[in-house]
Amino acid sequence: MKKFGQKVVKYRVLIFVISLLLLIPSAFGFITTRINYDILSYLPQDMETMKGQDILLDEFGTGAFSLCVVEGMDEKDISAMRKDMEKVEHVKSVIWYDSIAGLTVPMDVLPNDIREFFNNKDADSTLMIVLYDSSMSSDETMDAVKELRKVASKDCYISGMSSVVTDIKDLVMHEIPIYVIIAAILSLIILQLTMDSAAAPLFFLLGIGMAIVYNLGTNFIQGEMSYLTEALTAVLQLAVTMDYSIFLWHSYEAQCEKTPDDHNTAMANAISETLASVTGSSITTIAGFIALCFMTFTLGLDLGVVMAKGVVFGVIGCVTILPSMLLIFDKFVQKTKHKPIIPDVGRIGKTVIKRRAICIIIFLILLVPAVFGYKNNKVYYDLVGSLPKTLPSITANTKMDEQYAMGATHIAMVDSSLSQADANRMINQMKDLDGVKTVLGIDSILSPSIPRDIIPKSLSEDLINDKYELLLISSEYAVASDEVNEQCIQLEKIIKSYDKHGMLIGEAPCTKDLIETTDTDFKVVNALSIAMVFVIILFVFKSISLPFILVAVIEAAICMNMGISYYTGTTLPFIASIVIGTIQLGATVDYAILMTTKYKNGRYSGLGKKEAITKALTESMQSIIVSALSFFAATFGVGMYSNIDMISSLCNLMARGAIISMIVVIFVLPSLFMIFDKLIIKTSKGFINKELVSNK
Repeated sequence: MKKFGQKVVKYRVLIFVISLLLLIPSAFGFITTRINYDILSYLPQDMETMKGQDILLDEFGTGAFSLCVVEGMDEKDISAMRKDMEKVEHVKSVIWYDSIAGLTVPMDVLPNDIREFFNNKDADSTLMIVLYDSSMSSDETMDAVKELRKVASKDCYISGMSSVVTDIKDLVMHEIPIYVIIAAILSLIILQLTMDSAAAPLFFLLGIGMAIVYNLGTNFIQGEMSYLTEALTAVLQLAVTMDYSIFLWHSYEAQCEKTPDDHNTAMANAISETLASVTGSSITTIAGFIALCFMTFTLGLDLGVVMAKGVVFGVIGCVTILPSMLLIFDKFVQKTKHKPIIPDVGRIGKTVIKRRAICIIIFLILLVPAVFGYKNNKVYYDLVGSLPKTLPSITANTKMDEQYAMGATHIAMVDSSLSQADANRMINQMKDLDGVKTVLGIDSILSPSIPRDIIPKSLSEDLINDKYELLLISSEYAVASDEVNEQCIQLEKIIKSYDKHGMLIGEAPCTKDLIETTDTDFKVVNALSIAMVFVIILFVFKSISLPFILVAVIEAAICMNMGISYYTGTTLPFIASIVIGTIQLGATVDYAILMTTKYKNGRYSGLGKKEAITKALTESMQSIIVSALSFFAATFGVGMYSNIDMISSLCNLMARGAIISMIVVIFVLPSLFMIFDKLIIKTSKGFINKELVSNK
């Protein structure tokens, strides 16, 4: 490792130039990586709901649909607008009253439920159905939604998931640059307050920024990444890899004291020392992200791969790019050195050890309600309800609910060879279910005595072919509610009773699958992340007892973090409940490992129990506080600013989790060391120096 450090110092200018040049292909790779704004698309592809969407696109050339509320327009203007909307690229067709019958035919001729589906006389509004020839969240569909908004009247409101993902895209593209600016500024403030150089933090951010660009630029290998991953990558990578830069700086300063006239040698030694420490530190963080890759809901794989890769880039940048910059601009760095504004607080370590009984008692008292809150947290799966109410899609959805009491819309896909009589019986059974407002299909439009071939060909091709018949089912219940989930179960039973290969697809059935899938994923990811970190600690310290103690401390901090949400009445997004535990464990267990390492070194050097633990706490406290505050700074501001609750909640939980982990490690872990010192020594290697014992 020392030779590696010497090579980095020798070729520092070349390394810096290459690092700048690599930003060009990385930026190109990032720009050309497609962003996926549809969270539901990460469901396992072998699920019936996902297969059904593919069949719908293949068989009918329809990948998505929108319901449009049109207010205050006369029938002729609506008909003209419908025709203009059909001219928009990737709009397959627009279904309205005049699609079923000409304007010369009175609307009263239609069945009552169909007439009521399309009209609300009290609100002077009508509904139109837009069918797209591309998938729900494809670039083509989102472009079509934007164009439809231009073509349609200002009193036409386009609802549905395609409209929602279009708005999410616009919102994310606007907010992400601000996330990065907020995280960078707040991190810089913390570093300026806690470090002894005004310039060094700037190079920290520059080096980490380069690593983030490399990480984002290599995501094209995966083909695409989710908007959630895109939004969190820069913030999270900054938060979890800032420690590495701080380690290098502290090591460099220590080496400069030994060789004050030879900064090159000092940096070479610092690189060697830092590489060993950050490699070990990064393993637990990488393990946490790798655990996410085992989710069947593949959003975890998307986030896990990108962030694990980001940590690797962070380590590489810390021992190559950062030292190169610090040496190249060494004079500038040295001129800006000053005393830290926030003093070293390590001196309170003795007080913590002295009051250890109080610390343990308070910890145990708080742990009981924390565990209760953790187990009883409320989680939401509605991907739409948490978005800003001012978005066009949310306004449209609100009008749908207010004027048509329509919370969700399902599509039933059944065998087209079903007799008209069986189809009508099936439709009537569907209508009898609680919460089902209307079932729109070829057979619901017609009375039993009227043959199917009387329907206009343009409309019939949208609803039936030689294999499948489509039924559009409107529900009063909101997506992700218990009522709509039960309704989906009952609808599936009815469909299967007439056609065992029939399918129910749409946002609500997909969300029901999401709930079932992520419930299992939560248990798997938590168990796996704990197991991986446990094994890492086992091998790092060659101890049987320490993995239990260290993991238990951080898991307690996680319970407290999640438990607070219960007592504040905060309903968390489903993804937060899955990933926050593994992220907080992987990223903050390093605080405990740092203190444990110093405790081990103290015991091995011959110090007594109390002296070794006090020394470990005193020496590690400042580093832990700076690390936690840096993590907090990078995530807190984004959590407060973001208008996307899924991102806001995750960042708030990570920020709070860093502080809670810091407090628990500083005030509880030393107390546990005092209690279990004998057990730790007996079940661990490297705590007793046999030569010192024999000399005594």
